[in-house]
Amino acid sequence: MSDDSFIREVNEELRQDQLKSLWKRFGPVVIGGAALIVLGTAAYVAYESWTTSRANQAGDQFAQALDLAAQGKTEEAVAKLDELRQGGVSTYPMLARMREATILADAGKAAEAIAAFDEVANDSSAPGVFRDMARLRAGMLLVDNGTYADVAARVESMTADSNPMRHSAREILALAAWKDGNRETALSLFEQILNDSEAPAGVRERAEMMAELISGTGSGS
Repeated sequence: MSDDSFIREVNEELRQDQLKSLWKRFGPVVIGGAALIVLGTAAYVAYESWTTSRANQAGDQFAQALDLAAQGKTEEAVAKLDELRQGGVSTYPMLARMREATILADAGKAAEAIAAFDEVANDSSAPGVFRDMARLRAGMLLVDNGTYADVAARVESMTADSNPMRHSAREILALAAWKDGNRETALSLFEQILNDSEAPAGVRERAEMMAELISGTGSGS
């Protein structure tokens, strides 16, 4: 055997001994880590399946509530939405709260609907978009069922130039002012809509019509 062959064999034996030593020291850790990865993956897949199943169930409940409301079965629809509020997942509980308030409004129960929308608007845990929508809906109902001050308490803070929902807020507040006999405030708010290049076409058309109406009357409502 040549010296080079002998040295190679010795080095190979040393490497094998080192590998055996490393495996004895770290083998259980490697196996445990692999087991944890497998278990973690299985748990994640099971959780995803469970949440998907719950989301599908919540979606079915929401659809059932909408069907009941369309059939005029208000109490049954509200009961179904109450169930979803308590046990729903993702955004369904919040959607259920908003829809329940809408159903109450459609059923002519304005006071109950306003209270339901106010509950969402004042819920600090609710996403901002839901809270703003609830303020707008409550304000809209209060145009016919409250005072200008009632409407302003809900939507006036949303009329700022930086608020993406300012156009609707200004329109609702302007209608409340006009109904309350405050012609100048109503006209000013409608003109703010007309001067805002980002105002949606429908809102602008209604604002233009109301501005012309108010200017033409020369007096309150």
